[in-house]
Amino acid sequence: MKRVTGIGGIFFQAKDPVALRAWYQKHLGIDVQVWGGAAFTWQGSETTIWSIGESGGDHFAPSTAPFMINYRVDDLSALLQALREEGCQVLDKTDDSEYGKFGWVVDPEGNKVELWQPPAGQ
Repeated sequence: MKRVTGIGGIFFQAKDPVALRAWYQKHLGIDVQVWGGAAFTWQGSETTIWSIGESGGDHFAPSTAPFMINYRVDDLSALLQALREEGCQVLDKTDDSEYGKFGWVVDPEGNKVELWQPPAGQ
């Protein structure tokens, strides 16, 4: 079974996300959108999301890290099952939305890792 096929997104928190977004836009030329991030398109159809959010909250919980990486996968359900069988800390919650299917695993350092199966055709 193929596991990770690419990076779907990089999300991190900042004390002052508005100022940090402006810095990235001004100095690195990232086209930051009103929703707080940018979408990079590769090879015509693959997209990687980059986003800065407000510090705090529990979006990255149970991790205390100020970042989370989202990895693209082909078969979320099969991968989550394999990770469980391998003794990994897989979070019970999954999400199925118009943006695709999402699941989470926590790595040995306590970082929450997001796994994303894009909708069919993407």
